[in-house]
Amino acid sequence: MNGLPKKTVDLKKLKQLRKARMSLEEMSRLLGYQSPNGYYYLEIGRTKITAEQLALIAQILHVDIEDLFTVVN
Repeated sequence: MNGLPKKTVDLKKLKQLRKARMSLEEMSRLLGYQSPNGYYYLEIGRTKITAEQLALIAQILHVDIEDLFTVVN
């Protein structure tokens, strides 16, 4: 390995940040989903979040994209 820590999206933090700012329905709409299920599946890890989606989510939540990650042991 290159010595960099492995990181993954912190789904729990993502949900907390979203809930503090808006409803599931509003986030779903802002991301272009027809129903809240599309975003809900991202938030619970059922569907993988793309880099583009993550960048847009960070922008919507007014956070740095790095804030949405956590280090994995």
